[in-house]
Amino acid sequence: MSNQEWITRGDALFMQTYGRFPAVMVEGRGCRLKDADGKEYLDFLSGIAVCSLGHCYPPITEAICRQAATLLHVSNLYYTMPQTELAELLVANSFADRVFFCNSGAEANEAAIKLARKASPAGRYEIISLEGSFHGRTLATVAATGQKKFHEGFEPLPEGFRHAPFGDLAALEAMITPATCAILCEPLQGEGGVRPLAREYLQGIRALCDRHGLLLLFDEVQVGMGRTGSLFAYEQFGIVPDILTLAKALGNGLPIGAMLAAEKVAAAFTPGTHASTFGGNPVACAAAVVAVRTMLAEGFLAGVTAKGRYLAARLDELAQRYPRLAVRSRGLGLIQGLLLTDQGKELGPRIVQGLFRQGLLANFAGNIALRFLPPLIVTEAEIDEAMAILTALFAEVAG
Repeated sequence: MSNQEWITRGDALFMQTYGRFPAVMVEGRGCRLKDADGKEYLDFLSGIAVCSLGHCYPPITEAICRQAATLLHVSNLYYTMPQTELAELLVANSFADRVFFCNSGAEANEAAIKLARKASPAGRYEIISLEGSFHGRTLATVAATGQKKFHEGFEPLPEGFRHAPFGDLAALEAMITPATCAILCEPLQGEGGVRPLAREYLQGIRALCDRHGLLLLFDEVQVGMGRTGSLFAYEQFGIVPDILTLAKALGNGLPIGAMLAAEKVAAAFTPGTHASTFGGNPVACAAAVVAVRTMLAEGFLAGVTAKGRYLAARLDELAQRYPRLAVRSRGLGLIQGLLLTDQGKELGPRIVQGLFRQGLLANFAGNIALRFLPPLIVTEAEIDEAMAILTALFAEVAG
């Protein structure tokens, strides 16, 4: 069946919550996807920062099949070996002492919100996040999200969330009250337009938390798991959070999320305070064990950093060539954005559609930047291929 035949069938059934591209993806290998019509695409979105080792990475495929043939699910009434192995890896390579497993980034952030409240003194429940942030689609994580467009139609939102102006440490401190329990932020805002937080700013937030007795929550759902060139983004800023959330690339395509915390904070969660039926599923954990071990292999993360610099440099070359459309690159590692001018922003959706037609998958983030999230195994040759497509399209839209 063709793309259109499948799309017609789907459109008659699905709730219309997505603005989908007209393609039915049927196969993936490495950095490439193929649709039902046989067209191939160079994937610089990775399932939105999920398939960081590429599509159908053989060692992960083998781990999934092996575990699925052994034990699929037993719930968290019992222990499983893959879950424990994954927890050991995450704890051994982070600040954390304890791990809670769930199924998605939104669930990980929900768990972090609950833990922050539970671990704080009575009467302290408010969480301050930043304008431009994105933390998930559940009611609590939507309330924590600092973008009003995600709030519309869902009011009244759960109370206890405030949004501080981006980059203004004094304004953030002025919002702290006796009811504040935590500050929640992404080290780099992905959905907010690939906007990194300055090292000094993050260090200032950590100092505020220490001074006021608040918990620091880092949402690394998009930027964790090697995306920025270190296993966790916080490692690059000279600070340590109290709670860290992960998902997306953790399972390289299988749904899994995790919340990590230091012992003194994690101790607030006792039996019955939080749970997840599918959290830490053996198959998802088996895939995640391979993903983490792969990223920790010698040279892997250094390679991500090098390729990230190469991608950024190529984007900057493009911006210099087309100053009416683009300003510069910004990002960390292999999450890179091309910041657009006012004229470029007007053309952003058209550019993304044009890239899709030419076989390159990217998206438009925060209504300000083209976002590129290639698999971490991408080659310089594939980056060159993507930039050739982007350059040709810029030449076309620039007239």
